[in-house]
Amino acid sequence: MTTHLMTEKEFMAQIIQLLELYDWRYYHTFDSRRSAQGFPDLVAIRPPRFILAELKTDNGKLTAAQREWLEALGRVPHVETFCWRPGDFEEIVALLRR
Repeated sequence: MTTHLMTEKEFMAQIIQLLELYDWRYYHTFDSRRSAQGFPDLVAIRPPRFILAELKTDNGKLTAAQREWLEALGRVPHVETFCWRPGDFEEIVALLRR
C-alpha cells in the first residue's frame, strides 16, 4: 500500500485493473459534467452479479444526489450498490474475486 493519499482517479485505475483481472464488464463515464448528477461512478457486471459503485477518497463525502442514487438503486432487486474507498481495498478484492 502506498503512503500518499490516493486520489479518486488513482483509485479508479486500481478498481478497473481488478475488474479486468476478474473478468468483469464495466462502464465508467470519464466526463460526467453533462450527465445526471449523482449517478454512480462505476457500473460492473459479471452475471449473475450487477454492481453500481461510487468511488471516493478515504476522506471524500457523498453528495446528497449520490446518496439518493445509491439508496434508490439499492432498492432494486439483484442490484448491489457500494461506496468504495481505498481503505476498503481488501474487501473489494474479495468481493470481485468471488
